[in-house]
Amino acid sequence: MDQRKHTETAIQQIVLAHSQSEYFDELILAVKEAEIGGGGQKLLKSLAEVSNDLEGEIESICSINHEGFISSVNQLQEVRDGSVASMTDVLGLNTSVQASTETLAQQKQTLVESRGVRQNINEANQALYDCLEVLRLANQVHDLLGKKSHYSALRSLEELQNVHLLEITQYQIADLIQKSVPAIKKLVADAVMADLNTWLFRVRETSQFLGEVAFYHTEQRRTRQKDRAEKVLPLSNFKLNSPVESAADEDEEFDILDNEDVQVDFTPLFECMHIHEALGQSETFRTDYAATRRQQKELLMPASITLVDPEGASLSELLEGIAGFAVIEKATLKKAPNLRSLADVDELWDSMCQRAITLISNALFEVTNAELLLKIKGVIALFIQTMSSWGYLVKYLDVFLLTLFDKYAELLKRRFSDDFQEIVSTDDYMPMPIHKADEYDKVVNVSWYTPEKARDELQYSGYIRNFLNQFYFFSDDHFLHPKVIDDTLKSSLDELLCEKVCQSLVDRLSTQYLGQIVQILINLEHFEIACQELEQLLLAARSSASAGTAVALRASEEFRSSKKTAEKRIFELVNSKIDDLIGTAEYDWTAATLESEPSNYMQTLTRYLSNIMNTVLLGLPTEIKELIYFDALSHAATMILSLPLSPEVRSISPHGVAALAKDVQYLTEFVDTLDNPVLKENLDELQQTVALIQADSSDEFYDIATRNKKYGRVDAVNGPILLEKLTYSVQSPAKNEKFGTLSSRFGKKL
Repeated sequence: MDQRKHTETAIQQIVLAHSQSEYFDELILAVKEAEIGGGGQKLLKSLAEVSNDLEGEIESICSINHEGFISSVNQLQEVRDGSVASMTDVLGLNTSVQASTETLAQQKQTLVESRGVRQNINEANQALYDCLEVLRLANQVHDLLGKKSHYSALRSLEELQNVHLLEITQYQIADLIQKSVPAIKKLVADAVMADLNTWLFRVRETSQFLGEVAFYHTEQRRTRQKDRAEKVLPLSNFKLNSPVESAADEDEEFDILDNEDVQVDFTPLFECMHIHEALGQSETFRTDYAATRRQQKELLMPASITLVDPEGASLSELLEGIAGFAVIEKATLKKAPNLRSLADVDELWDSMCQRAITLISNALFEVTNAELLLKIKGVIALFIQTMSSWGYLVKYLDVFLLTLFDKYAELLKRRFSDDFQEIVSTDDYMPMPIHKADEYDKVVNVSWYTPEKARDELQYSGYIRNFLNQFYFFSDDHFLHPKVIDDTLKSSLDELLCEKVCQSLVDRLSTQYLGQIVQILINLEHFEIACQELEQLLLAARSSASAGTAVALRASEEFRSSKKTAEKRIFELVNSKIDDLIGTAEYDWTAATLESEPSNYMQTLTRYLSNIMNTVLLGLPTEIKELIYFDALSHAATMILSLPLSPEVRSISPHGVAALAKDVQYLTEFVDTLDNPVLKENLDELQQTVALIQADSSDEFYDIATRNKKYGRVDAVNGPILLEKLTYSVQSPAKNEKFGTLSSRFGKKL
């Protein structure tokens, strides 16, 4: 119903068209709609009906006006023919349009489809490009790792992860690459750690040479300081590494880590730090680095060393290696304070110092030579000064130097003790003849001998000065305990002088040879003087820590006491000889004739005293010789006086008294030649006793006033005994001959 109504409406629109163009438009539209709706036949039918109706209307009109009708019919017929033709054209056009529409629809569908494909292709191309860019960046990371550009590789990896991967998150490759990022970061970390380990290995291999360069630099500073001290004397009061020395040496710039001999590049370390910081692993890296350095420290320390190898290579290598290692640590602390803490560095340093001290201590038993130990101390002192200049605490090493000094002092004492023991065992204790000036000067240089008049001969030469000098050699370069040297030297010197020198000389006093004992006494005298010189020398050489304290050697008193012992021994031997000579006296106390010459024993006695004073005792000081003379004459007077007092002598004749008086007079004249009034006093008792028994009257002795005046030195007991033995008659020669032999025998006993 609706279709029919719609067709009628369309026909009405066609019929009511005001113009031909409108007519055709409405007609074409109606035909198209009828064709689309499948109502073409109905449209034709309706048009036919409309045409018939119109024809009827036309005929009706024509019946009224035939001509006009005919004309209208003709026009209508033309119109109809034109309409039919137009209808045919329209149908053909419709068919053509319909065919074109179908082609266009197909083309449009094809275009739409091609546009979709093109869009997909573009999207695929973009996705492929984005993925290729990601892969390129991923490959670039590996390329940078291969070129050792670790930090650039890490930056590229971060860019890949934070920028480019976000653009392809919809693709599986993004997930795969994202999952591989930790592994790549580990590759970066492993690569940079491999480079760091290579650097650490090279640094460890370079440590010893670096320490050697540091030692050489310290030696150069020592030399420059000595040169400055020679030019400006006050500078000698300032030690190496003191503020004054550092200020004076600041113009001499020298970089131990970067010079013509050695270069240490910290770039691998800094790169490794930056990489781990970027990875957020700074703490882990710090821990691993500290552990690695501890391991390297252990590898640096040998199991043992020797101190007796040529040139001290073992000790030098040890200390140079420690020095190089410590210099690297200090430089790392300065350049990368966030990596190494002062506590870590000091802990490693203390550990190396303790280990080095242990190694050296364990090897000290090999050292039996003081000069070698002094060289060892010199190497350690150089090490201490070098490390002190880098700000390290060296208190453990300074304390260890005390141990070395104790060993050094013991070796010196042992060596000098052996030297003196050899001197004692080989010395003939006779004056040392000096024939040439250079021999004299050579001996004077090691002794305190100061010639007063001549330089013909020099007595016992010593080695004490050398002993003292070698003690103070230990304080050269670096030693912070000078008071210990002062005290140890004093005690060692006392021990050496008392136990080795003085006691050895005293032990040799048992000899029976007077010349040796005299030389021993001279030696003791020289040593006593040397002790005084030593006290002054020790006082002058003492450090400021010991300044102001008087130095008193116990050996001074020992030599003084031993000198008295030697003097007594000389007295014993001289008196023993005097006893032997007087024992040969052959007085005939009842002689009938006068003796014209002094007794042989008296002449021998005076000749003996004169000879020993001019030969054996010549080298003794004057006061000692006078004391020996005094004691010898006193003893001789006592022994001579004992001859007539002997119980075997029962009587003494005037001729016997005369013989004794002649000998006493001879002895007195000998003493007068000595030009020493004090010595004559020793003969007072003997002279007064002889005068008493020669006196005409013995009553004077019993008169106290006269006795005190003339015989005051005569013993109150011996005087009467001798007076009782006097006989005022001369026996016959027969009687004399009868008892002469007996008297002679008693005289020999005496």
